[in-house]
Amino acid sequence: MIRTRLALLALATTAFSPIAAFAQEAETETAQEARFGTIQVTAQRREESQLDVPLSVSAFDGGLLADLGVTDLTEVAKITPNVTLEVSRGTNTTLSAFIRGVGQQDPVAGFEAGVGIYIDDVYLNRPQGAVLDVFDVDRIEVLRGPQGTLYGRNTIGGAVKYVTSGLSDTPTLNGRFAVGSYQQHDAVLSGSMPLSDTFRVGGAIASLNRDGFGENLTTGEQNYDKEVLSARVSAEWDVTEDFQLRFSADRTEDDSAPRQGHRLTPGLLTGAPVLGNVYDTRAGLNVVSQDVEAMGASLTAEFRLNDNITLRNILAYREDESITPIDFDSLPAGDLDVPAIYANDQFSEEFQVLYEGDRLNGLVGVYYLDANASTVFDVLLDTTGQLLGLPGLNAQTFGDVNTETWSVFGDFTYDVTDRFAVTLGARYTEDKRTSQVLRRTFIGGFSEFFGGSPILIATTSDFDGSADFSDFSPRLSLAYDLTDDSNVYFTYAQGFKGGGFDPRGQTSAAPDLDQDGIVSPQEQFEFMQFDPEEVDSFEVGYKASQFGGLLNYSVAAFTSDYSDVQIPGSIGVDTDNDGVNDTFTGVTTNAGAATIWGIEFEGNATFAQDVINDGDLFNASWSLGYLDASYDEYIDAFGNDVADQRVVQNTPDWTASLRLAYDTPFNLGMNEGNLLANVMASYRGDSSQFETPSAYLDQEAYTLLDASIRWETADGRYGLTLSGKNLTDERYIVAGYNFTNEATNPPTPTLGLEGTLTGFYGDPRTVTLGFDFSF
Repeated sequence: MIRTRLALLALATTAFSPIAAFAQEAETETAQEARFGTIQVTAQRREESQLDVPLSVSAFDGGLLADLGVTDLTEVAKITPNVTLEVSRGTNTTLSAFIRGVGQQDPVAGFEAGVGIYIDDVYLNRPQGAVLDVFDVDRIEVLRGPQGTLYGRNTIGGAVKYVTSGLSDTPTLNGRFAVGSYQQHDAVLSGSMPLSDTFRVGGAIASLNRDGFGENLTTGEQNYDKEVLSARVSAEWDVTEDFQLRFSADRTEDDSAPRQGHRLTPGLLTGAPVLGNVYDTRAGLNVVSQDVEAMGASLTAEFRLNDNITLRNILAYREDESITPIDFDSLPAGDLDVPAIYANDQFSEEFQVLYEGDRLNGLVGVYYLDANASTVFDVLLDTTGQLLGLPGLNAQTFGDVNTETWSVFGDFTYDVTDRFAVTLGARYTEDKRTSQVLRRTFIGGFSEFFGGSPILIATTSDFDGSADFSDFSPRLSLAYDLTDDSNVYFTYAQGFKGGGFDPRGQTSAAPDLDQDGIVSPQEQFEFMQFDPEEVDSFEVGYKASQFGGLLNYSVAAFTSDYSDVQIPGSIGVDTDNDGVNDTFTGVTTNAGAATIWGIEFEGNATFAQDVINDGDLFNASWSLGYLDASYDEYIDAFGNDVADQRVVQNTPDWTASLRLAYDTPFNLGMNEGNLLANVMASYRGDSSQFETPSAYLDQEAYTLLDASIRWETADGRYGLTLSGKNLTDERYIVAGYNFTNEATNPPTPTLGLEGTLTGFYGDPRTVTLGFDFSF
């Protein structure tokens, strides 16, 4: 008998595969039965089949992700078209996310994300702690395109939903142990226990560890290592037949060494050469130790009022703190050293009324969020200070941003006929942002936040301001079932990303806009503040399941009008007019407007069965995405439109994946079981880290090759998996810093003296052997 989740390893990667649900159906007895199942998703905040959702959504079952060896959220981008999920600079846990060309590169506190990350319907307001490790997960959904109606602000590019496993009515115990390259040693345990007929408890703990891919040649620390401990606990109580409560809490501690960059050019002052290993660094900043902690708790209540109406309430609190030494110049001297502290907390409350009728289905709700994000960091320009006769020149920034937002929303689908349905949705949001930005210049080294006691010589910014924003985001979808197993749809959706204040801004750098010789407080306010950005998206699509579920595919085409694009940047500033930049300032404007259009094609096929052995099958699955993204307008700091010199960042033109799998009954000794072998290639086209192209940081197209072989007992209790990733050992850049002028040869520094042009790289070739059990 073929285990359903094994048989569909190659099938379930598709966004719209009815048979992808098969790992969720523990009771499914045969692959034939599973092939006619449909995966249930909550993309529209209510359970429904992927085939019925009039938008682009990919869903990946937890069993599938485990068998593929997916360790964290970023790997989902390999098998999802037009999606970029990458570890940001400095840590293992800060996320840079882009979907269809829309996202946010800079994780500083004053900026909102462009892709919403959710844990069990709880929104993560900040990118710190958002590189979620994948364990004890029911499924991950990736929603592409603006989701402003149902998911609100900051889902302008899309949303990623991480749904943890529910609890069982019978005792369960699951475990996974793995060893691999770079001294990898992972252990994951999860389980649940019913304490009565109506009350269940459960939990999971994961210890994920490996040595670094490289070394810090200055401090002796590992570089790109991993030392993460995560835990979750949950409880479910069926108060009555119609009233359920679910509590969950989680905590993650990341004690990995700081992830430091690889210099792409020699040091201009010291002549330090470029290192041969891209994972090695010479970063010398060690005034603080890397430390990342994140935790949260939520309480979800559902009460079924009658056959048509269900009330749902989601109450949640989350907080995280990251302490990180960011050595921009990646050299021992303090040419551009930035120790930083990020602290975030948020309280959210969401109440929904869901309606299920014969022809009308949907929900209305209210949402409230109160969140605070603060950051403090020093910018030590010690070598510059020495040149100016100022030892330990330090430009410190303290930024504190508070967000208070509320919204009301509704989204309903009406079946006009048995085959034609109309969906209407809208959300109204009130968003208030309050910000304090204090920038001071010291001499004598690091500030008191990082163990120093320098002398204050100037306060270059002491800003305190607030701004109110409001938005109305509509959605319209039309869907028509051509047959019982195929449909076409059209969707118009709008989303917005919140405005705010640049916490790195410096009021003393504000321009005299009216040329009256005085920089007024209003001119300083306008320099520090930026407005929300918006996307209007139009999408048409076709979904089908044919030949009894043996072939499943979807095609979507879309175009997006991206307006008021927020362009964050940092520039060197000469505060005393001596010709040397002695600090930097953030400059963020709504300088851009862009048009983005593209196509997406996903599918899977069972193309041969009972070929070599009775009960075997061959599978193929694929994803293909194309994006054409270009700026229609891009106003630079001098008022010039330089759209023809700018590109949309983190947006490769082509993304693709192809996976082939063979699944067959295979007895190991006296043990009956199944063997699954698969190989996958994932491709990403040329992309740029920033809006300004860089000959050093821009990443050329590359292909990653992964493969695995797994044996599992027929009852699914025990399994062995051998997997390899990036088998061709590709080197590819996922993030970087650039404080140079590349128009010169070699590039000249715009801040510091060595020239800061550093890259951060994706994982090299790794091999992992894992053992798992389930009772």
